[in-house]
Amino acid sequence: MDKRRNTDVIVETLALEGKRVIDVGCGDGGLARRLTRLGAHVLGIECSPRQLGKARAAVPAGDEVIVEGVGQALPADDDSTDLVIFFNSLHHIPIEHLAKAMAEAARVLKPDGEVYVNEPLPFGAFFEAVRPVDDETWVRGAALAAVKGAWVHGLEEATEFSYLHPMVLADYEEFRDKIISANAEREAKFTTLDAEMRQRFARLALPAPDGGFLFEQPMRVNLLRKV
Repeated sequence: MDKRRNTDVIVETLALEGKRVIDVGCGDGGLARRLTRLGAHVLGIECSPRQLGKARAAVPAGDEVIVEGVGQALPADDDSTDLVIFFNSLHHIPIEHLAKAMAEAARVLKPDGEVYVNEPLPFGAFFEAVRPVDDETWVRGAALAAVKGAWVHGLEEATEFSYLHPMVLADYEEFRDKIISANAEREAKFTTLDAEMRQRFARLALPAPDGGFLFEQPMRVNLLRKV
């Protein structure tokens, strides 16, 4: 696979200038702010109180708006949006709501609008490092199945491709914080499995050229278009 950074892939794949974008599962708002700086008008949706706090505490990049919400009930009007992005977030939606999330994306999109789904693949060193705390093999497979079945909602797949995203972390503590920020239930598991998780991090992370620790995360992009 080619080595490419997640944000670079988004910028190279999508036309963003002047577009109305919904960032579903926007986390700490970093991507929403990046897209805003590139000329998009972004509505960030997030359900984690911890992540919402981080997003709202950050200095705004422009006119981006961050609200509490979920992918299966988007707070947007029909045919109002140019682009819906699920960046590392689709597999966090409960399996029973995945089809509804695809239907919601189709509902809010304008004709010819696009859905950009960026998901980590369930293999590689980072996946193995996290696996004792949360084995996402099943949920990531279910997310892909929802994408492949989105044609029933009028979403046609335009392209699919994979690449390696280089992820550099300063230390074990940053690794831990990254994992628990997306799911607070993982925090207790980290505490219980502390020794094993530290051992896995030390064994699976590579030294980064400029300091810190490197994981090369396999990623997949599915781009869908409303027809």
